[in-house]
Amino acid sequence: MRKGILELCVLSIISQEEAYPSDIIKKLKESQLIVVEGTLYPLLSRLKNAALLKYTWKESNAGPPRKYYQLTEEGTGFLGELKSTWEQLNHAVHQSTKTIESA
Repeated sequence: MRKGILELCVLSIISQEEAYPSDIIKKLKESQLIVVEGTLYPLLSRLKNAALLKYTWKESNAGPPRKYYQLTEEGTGFLGELKSTWEQLNHAVHQSTKTIESA
């Protein structure tokens, strides 16, 4: 379940603007989702191989060129589906725990 949520969060971050992996990790940490490079890089690779992401190389002042990720058209559609699924799941959990809270 966490994997699907992580995909949702990563794609949402990238949908706002093209992103470098360390920037993605920083934004996740700011949201209190602790993710390390060893988790993020395979996820980015999997999303790219699924044609949900693409990347461009940009020169860096601090070393070699960097990969910046963007959503593809397919990625934008997939993100919409993930958000819809998340909203349905969130609603279902809220409804089922609401009865516990009122008991």
